[in-house]
Amino acid sequence: TFLLGDNLDAIHDITVAYPQNIPQTEKHLLKGDFPKEIHFHVQRYPIETVPTSKEELELWCRKRWEEKEERLRRFYEGGKRFSAAGQGIVPPCKSELRVLVVKCASLLYWTVFPLGMLTLLYLYSFALWYFAAMIVFFVVQQKIFGGLELIELACHWYFKKQQKFHDTKEKIN
Repeated sequence: TFLLGDNLDAIHDITVAYPQNIPQTEKHLLKGDFPKEIHFHVQRYPIETVPTSKEELELWCRKRWEEKEERLRRFYEGGKRFSAAGQGIVPPCKSELRVLVVKCASLLYWTVFPLGMLTLLYLYSFALWYFAAMIVFFVVQQKIFGGLELIELACHWYFKKQQKFHDTKEKIN
């Protein structure tokens, strides 16, 4: 059987659609060509309902893609809504003021952060050596191990195995 891992409880299938302008590149965003609306369709599949064999899982994924394509086709050919009733579910925490505050905070952060980092690099040799060491570290671990997420998973499995060993040892004693 094909193992999905024991750290998943569900798979979420998210379909995203833009009824008006669709930003294709960062150039559109820099010009202020933001989407006025973004529609999401979220489907949750509990992990128990997902096939475990490789062949069945491939068929299951292919079926999800076909459903997603059909959903998007109906969205763009129809009333530009995912639900048949035409009513979307908007979370109550969303408001125009909140969206404006998040946009302004993001703009401020992404303006100040790079300037601050460049200032650190220019003024402090320690920062320069730190950044150089981090770049070397991330490149080396990517080449050797395939990425930090694989190292994290290996550590997770190692400590889980250690915990099982420790639990078994306690039961014996």
